[in-house]
Amino acid sequence: MEIRGPVLLPARREDIDLQTVDGLTLVGELALPAEREPVATLVTLHPLPTAGGFMDSHILRKAAGRLPALADLAVLRFNTRGTTSPRGTSEGSFDGGAAEAFDVAAAMDVVRERGLPRPWLVGWSFGTELALKYGRDHDIEGVILLSPPLHRATADEVAAWGQDQRRVVVLVPEFDDYLRPDEARERFASIPHATLIAVDGGKHLWVGETQTRRVLTEIVAAVNPDALPLAVEWDDDVAD
Repeated sequence: MEIRGPVLLPARREDIDLQTVDGLTLVGELALPAEREPVATLVTLHPLPTAGGFMDSHILRKAAGRLPALADLAVLRFNTRGTTSPRGTSEGSFDGGAAEAFDVAAAMDVVRERGLPRPWLVGWSFGTELALKYGRDHDIEGVILLSPPLHRATADEVAAWGQDQRRVVVLVPEFDDYLRPDEARERFASIPHATLIAVDGGKHLWVGETQTRRVLTEIVAAVNPDALPLAVEWDDDVAD
């Protein structure tokens, strides 16, 4: 079976609720390797909910569908406040990235309570703003930023990562709608140790199997490079 599209490879999948310090319940899912303990954890932060972003935005859904099996990773997805997906609706209302600080903290509480290893924040678009603004407050190994628009994260918030030796990996599509590679190099120059990867032919939404595989490969290259190259075929029956 070729691994592509919405295929779900074997994993232990659990619907979870996240509790914020301001009293909201957020809905999410935790996917773990089917038969082994994870070697690292991806805490995913979805694109802008007012523009259709949610925990099932396709790159994050495919990461949860594939990477527990292909790379022994735990993948935590959740809807930020006021966001709806087939899993349900998280309580509260969208706050433009301000009160969402509590949502990131709630996800990290789950990581700590479950004893999940080596957490990374993986943000996509709006999710990159949350990772940049709030990731330094948490016990993570690094951040992976997919299509960062840098609309909400300030220059000072970006530069603060330059004084923090945790990993910063930035994937910038060649044809991004908001921030393209040349400008991204300038705006991330305040983080000397950042790894900026310009993706030829890429667009903000990473549409198509070629782009999906490239993004997932770069995530795994940062978090568990021993799992590379990622398999493109699977011999067993699909779990779900």
